[in-house]
Amino acid sequence: MTGDILTDTVTLTSRSLRHVTRSLDTIITTAVMPIAIMLLFVFVFGGAMQTGDAAPIDYMLPGILLITIGSGVAYTSYRLFMDLQGGIFERFQSMPIARSAALWAHVLTSLAANAVSLVLVVAVAVLMGFRSGAGVSAWLAVAGILLLYTLALTWIAVIAGLSAKSVDGASAFSYPLIFLPFISSAFVPTDTMPGPVKWFAEYQPVTPIVNTIRDLFAQRAVSGDIWMALAWCCGILIIAYVFAMLAYRRRMG
Repeated sequence: MTGDILTDTVTLTSRSLRHVTRSLDTIITTAVMPIAIMLLFVFVFGGAMQTGDAAPIDYMLPGILLITIGSGVAYTSYRLFMDLQGGIFERFQSMPIARSAALWAHVLTSLAANAVSLVLVVAVAVLMGFRSGAGVSAWLAVAGILLLYTLALTWIAVIAGLSAKSVDGASAFSYPLIFLPFISSAFVPTDTMPGPVKWFAEYQPVTPIVNTIRDLFAQRAVSGDIWMALAWCCGILIIAYVFAMLAYRRRMG
């Protein structure tokens, strides 16, 4: 049986958000690791880093925000896996609920939880000296890119949650996503890297996203990186969504 997908998604998202608000330590934990990395790189390694005219915190914040998202989506996979293990999805199938509403509820919860984590990280960055003269339109553009990146990684998390055989496996997929910004322009210019590493850093998804956000924060003209960033995010989103729905149909029969 199926119901109205919008109404069902709103109802199930409310349920999922209640679970998150009852364990706010999850959101705080998600933000703690990126904040710790930010503190380490700014106050320990900041003086040795090549950040040009930019302050270390201004240079590094875009990469830290992407690490925050990579860390946060691991909990989406975990929550989805636990719902599957608890038989919630089987119970939903016996009700007049749209089948995809349960997945969308987890996705929307991920967007909300990650948004809170990102705000916490930016707040700490401001306390550490981050400053940007970017206008409202630039901040909205940054928020849009981060939202799109979060959505793309969340659907990867859905695949992991549906396919995992254990709790550890459900969240382990996020490790490469957290590590990816370190092999990009997030912390050092790619020109300083050796040949093969430089090639990978320049052509992987994170670098154009970081460069675009950095330009927006610095009030510089956005380069062609923005189109590459959007292409990567949309491409990952579409592919991950298709495979997630296939995995869901296979899992639920």
